[in-house]
Amino acid sequence: MKPYRSAIAASLLLAAVSATANTSVVNKSITEAEVLAAQKAWGDALVAISDTHEKQGHAAAKDLAGKVIDSAYGYQFGPVLFKPTLTEVPQTFRTTREGALAYFVGGDPSFPKDKGFALKGWKSVEIKNAAVFIAGDVATSMGNVMITDKNGKVTTVDKTWKFLKDDSGKLRIVVHHSSLPYASN
Repeated sequence: MKPYRSAIAASLLLAAVSATANTSVVNKSITEAEVLAAQKAWGDALVAISDTHEKQGHAAAKDLAGKVIDSAYGYQFGPVLFKPTLTEVPQTFRTTREGALAYFVGGDPSFPKDKGFALKGWKSVEIKNAAVFIAGDVATSMGNVMITDKNGKVTTVDKTWKFLKDDSGKLRIVVHHSSLPYASN
């Protein structure tokens, strides 16, 4: 290699290394541990909203639920595909933050049938995934969620979540489908 070509190559390499050193690279690949942590955080938040309602009232529970939705869901990216367990036509799907908040804590005249799923005295949540599928910055899980109320009654729901890792490295729920298990006659 001629000396001037070596100098040019060295300069380009140095420029590339310098540019790399000044930029931060976010690894947007999701791990199973991150999915499990996001699911646990969702369950813990459900219990916290219920406890807050019991101890501090509806306004405090609504405030906490709003913070949970803003932290856990991806409404800032667009509609979230949220199908809660106990909804019915014409408000089965909750693609807006307002719809999700109404489902969790009720009290919104635009969603008159919502009584507040998160206000039912929940004391614990257990999640058993049938499987978790991860593809880069997106992960989908499907399985059962067992929610125990203050009387020890367990409600089991079939749950599918899709998570997207945002630019800050946080998982956001962009699909949330929940239903009661099918019972044949």
